[in-house]
Amino acid sequence: MPTAVQEAFLKAFPAEHPAVTADAFVAGRSPDGRSSYWILSDRVAGARRVLDLGCGDGVLLDLLARTEGRRLAGVDLSPEALALARRRPSLRTTALAQARAQRLPFADGAFDACVCHMALMLMGDVDRVAAEIARVLSPRSTLACVVGGGALGGEAYELFSGLLRAAVERAPAEQRIPPLGDRRTRSREGLGAILEPAGFGAPDRETVPIDLSGPVEQVWAALSGIYDVGPLDPAAVSRLRESFVREAAGLAGPDGRVPCGFTVHVVTARLR
Repeated sequence: MPTAVQEAFLKAFPAEHPAVTADAFVAGRSPDGRSSYWILSDRVAGARRVLDLGCGDGVLLDLLARTEGRRLAGVDLSPEALALARRRPSLRTTALAQARAQRLPFADGAFDACVCHMALMLMGDVDRVAAEIARVLSPRSTLACVVGGGALGGEAYELFSGLLRAAVERAPAEQRIPPLGDRRTRSREGLGAILEPAGFGAPDRETVPIDLSGPVEQVWAALSGIYDVGPLDPAAVSRLRESFVREAAGLAGPDGRVPCGFTVHVVTARLR
C-alpha cells in the first residue's frame, strides 16, 4: 500500500492545484492532432463499461461520455478533484468514488475496459493495483494507460527539467516530493512483469511525442504544474520562473512560440 506520506501528498497536490495536470495535457497535441486523453479514449472505443483509474477532474471521462449508452466510473484519491468531476454535466450518471487503486469498490467483472492517464506510474504496490484492475475487468477486456516518457531534446521541456532539478537539489527536504510509484512502469519489460502475473497478455507500448509549444508564459504555465514544483516555497518558484522565462526566450521562433515537447508511452494490454 502507499505510505501515509505518499498518500497525503497525492491528496494535497490536487487540493492546492486543481486540474493543473489536466490543463497541461489537454493543450498538448500528438502529430495527428489528438491529445493524450483523446488517444486513450480511442484505445477503448468499443467498450461499453469503462473505469477511469485516477480520474482527477474528469477530463478523460468527459471524452468517454461522448459515446452514448456507456456506463462509466471513476476513482481518485482526491476529494477536490472528484468535486470538479461531479460538476461536469456529462458525468451526472457516472459513478465517482474516492478510493485506493489497491482496493477498488467494484464487483468482479464489472467493466469491459480500464483507462489510466498519467497515474499508474505514481501508484504504490502496483502489483496489487494490477490484480485489482484484472479483478474488476471481464475476460478479454482492455487496460489502456498513458505513462510519462521524457524530453524530446533541445527544447523548453529539457530546459525546464534541468532548472527544476537544480531548484529541487537546493531545496530543504521538506520541499521535495516523496518517492512515488514503481520504476517498472517506465519500461515495456517492467510493465510486463507487473501485468502478466495479474492475468494480462504481453503489453503493447507506443511512444508518442506531445507538442506543448506556444508563447513562453503559456509553456511555463503548463510545465510548472508538475508535482515537483508543488512543494517548493514561493520564492524558489519565482526564481525558477524567472530563469525559465529568460532562457526560454532564446528558443523562441520568429512567431514568438517556444518549442516544447515531450513523449508519453501509450500502453495497452488485454486480459486473458
